[in-house]
Amino acid sequence: MRQTSILLIALAFGTVSDSNAQTNQKVKNSQAIQKTGKEMETNFNAEQQKVYNVIVAMTDAFVKKDIDGVLATYENSAIVMFEPQKPVTGKDNLRMAFTQFVTMNPTFTYSGHEVYISGDIATHIAPWKMVAQLPDGTKMEQSGLSIAVLRKQADGNWLMIQDNPNGQFLMSIN
Repeated sequence: MRQTSILLIALAFGTVSDSNAQTNQKVKNSQAIQKTGKEMETNFNAEQQKVYNVIVAMTDAFVKKDIDGVLATYENSAIVMFEPQKPVTGKDNLRMAFTQFVTMNPTFTYSGHEVYISGDIATHIAPWKMVAQLPDGTKMEQSGLSIAVLRKQADGNWLMIQDNPNGQFLMSIN
């Protein structure tokens, strides 16, 4: 059960997108967000870029094992779907889950990002792949569809309120 929980925690990373009026702007991927093949291009306006930057900041902090940095990208009452249909909420619970997961030294690859904004709510969507190593040395590879919902804060910054790296889950049900 513990290994299953760790595997499902891994699915929680790869969310955030936004798409309104778009401008051609090349976004360089961070070290944590690896690219495959040619450099990924996104066409984000300024607000969409802010939403995308939250995802980059969360992933970067996670790879650096900076749990405070990870949690700083979420509202206090945010939920994360580490497992399908089992939301985890509360900073203490999220801290525990993320802390357990960073021990696997995961690396994430995104094949694209979409960001949609309506007022002060944004949705980020990104297909992802993850490679990690379990405590016993076993290599683990997973993939999924990350869907994150963010809210614009009074100071103009965006924070995640819902993070579901298992967005593909319902499509796999017969």
